[in-house]
Amino acid sequence: MDLNNYKMLFSTKNRNLVTYTDPESLISEQFRTIRTNISFIMGEKKGRNILITSAGKQDGKSTTAANIAVSMVQQKEKILLIDGNLREPNIHNIFKSSNETGLTDVLTGKSTFENAVYPTKIGSLDILTSGPIPSNPVELLASYSMKQLLQKLNSFYDTIIIDSPPVLEVTDTKIIANLCDGVVLVVRQNKTKSEKIIETKKVLEYAKAHIIGVVLNEKVY
Repeated sequence: MDLNNYKMLFSTKNRNLVTYTDPESLISEQFRTIRTNISFIMGEKKGRNILITSAGKQDGKSTTAANIAVSMVQQKEKILLIDGNLREPNIHNIFKSSNETGLTDVLTGKSTFENAVYPTKIGSLDILTSGPIPSNPVELLASYSMKQLLQKLNSFYDTIIIDSPPVLEVTDTKIIANLCDGVVLVVRQNKTKSEKIIETKKVLEYAKAHIIGVVLNEKVY
C-alpha cells in the first residue's frame, strides 16, 4: 500500500486545478508521478474504477481526485470524474460547473447519463456532478442502478475516478469502495491523526476494498 506518500503542497492561489493551470510546476509533476504509480499498480486495464477518499473532512481528497483526473487525460486517456459525495459535494465547485443535474438524477431515472454528464474543456475529461442532495444517499449508492451505471460506463472510459465522503463520517464510502478496483486514501499532514488512519484502513478492508496507496497532503498558506 504505497504511492510513495507524495506530499502535495497547495498554496491559496493554485490549490484547485494546478495540473491544468500550471502543468510545469512541481506539484503537477508529483501528480504525474502518482498517476504513473497508479498505472503500475493496477496495470493497463481499461474500464477501471478508482475511489479517492479520506478519513475525515478537509483533507484535500476532492482536489486530489480532480488533479489526478487531469493528469490522466494529459496522457490521452478518456476519464470520467464522478462526485460520489451525495452529502457535501465539491467537484462542481472545483470545475465551476452547474450541479443542477447529476448522479442522483441518473440513479433515480430523472435524467439520462448523456444529459447529466459535463464535458470539460480539459482534454477528454468528463465530470458527473452529484446533482441535488438526496434524502437517501446510502440507498442510492447501494442500488442496482449505481452498479449498472458503472458497468455501462466502463466500456466508454479508460478510468472512472470517484470522489466520496470521508470514510469515518458516513457509511456511503464503504458501499462505493466495494464497486471499485482500487482505493486511494488522502491523508492531511499534521491534521489526520494516526489512529484515524488505522481505523479508516480497517473499515475499508472490512468492506473488501483494495487500497492501492496513500497520498500525503500538506497544505501550505
